Amino acid sequence: MLDARTKNMVRYYVPETEELDGISTLFSAFSDKTRLKILSALSIAEMCVGDLADVISINQTTVSHQLKYLKTLNLVQSKRHGKIVFYSLTGKTVSDILAVGISQLGYE
Repeated sequence: MLDARTKNMVRYYVPETEELDGISTLFSAFSDKTRLKILSALSIAEMCVGDLADVISINQTTVSHQLKYLKTLNLVQSKRHGKIVFYSLTGKTVSDILAVGISQLGYE
């Protein structure tokens, strides 16, 4: 039922397996409540592990583990100030994704 042009466009733009794996892994970061809390908190302010653990009421070990995972996906970055490491989002994209999710579900 599709015309040849549309069929070719779909075939061209639908990601291949490797790309799908990467995209799936990226979006898995948003499927975990702990990671969503961390990302939401970091969309408001840069924080260290201790402050993050305190404001979202999760132990520091869990926060550190999740931050490591989020860093591997390039969603979170860190910078050291003396002995303290501060975490922030790598860009506005994460905040935008969170805002779309909130808006889409009517939680505004």
